[in-house]
Amino acid sequence: MRIALLGYGKMGRLIEKIALERSHSIVARIDSHSTFDLNGADVAIDFSAPSCAFYHIENTVKAGIPIVCGTTGWNDKWDEAVKLIEQNEGAMIYSSNFSLGVNVFFRLNEFLAKMLKPYPQYTPSITETHHIHKKDAPSGTAITLSEGIGKNIEIKSIREGEVPGTHSVSYDSEIDSIEICHTAHSRDGFALGAVLAAEWVIGKKGIFSMQDVIFKD
Repeated sequence: MRIALLGYGKMGRLIEKIALERSHSIVARIDSHSTFDLNGADVAIDFSAPSCAFYHIENTVKAGIPIVCGTTGWNDKWDEAVKLIEQNEGAMIYSSNFSLGVNVFFRLNEFLAKMLKPYPQYTPSITETHHIHKKDAPSGTAITLSEGIGKNIEIKSIREGEVPGTHSVSYDSEIDSIEICHTAHSRDGFALGAVLAAEWVIGKKGIFSMQDVIFKD
């Protein structure tokens, strides 16, 4: 599989390492200083910046190349991206987090929210902690967790050190608390998930999520 990396920062380099270990090749490495040339790629993986994401999606889809997008913070362009992909019969996997563990966590979060829905005495909240270089707050993962609960929820964002990502969902009542948490020990899980998604999306058309890649039901 020939991969174009859209964004060549820490995540782009880690994705490159894992892709090469899985016998794929990198045919383009595009950052803010590069000419946009996909160089015959089979698939593109985007971990760039919110200001670049839609431009990358637009040009990749128009070139007939499926894209895996892990960049968050560009949701104002979502409807435009959907229309573009439908018109061009393209393919995109978008996820706020490509980690296998986090996507299991998303399912667990939805299940817990459903269980506690009849009990309004429990008030949900979300806390997310990331490294100081992360540009968006709250994180896309925290927003996805909030959407999974289905109501407007307080999200506390913490930026410190080089934390890869920690997310916790708490339900507090006067008599007790329930908490579920996912802690990433490194960025490797995000990168591996993105490569697995790229392997999966080739030959498909439409808009998918990492849930489609992992779960069959």
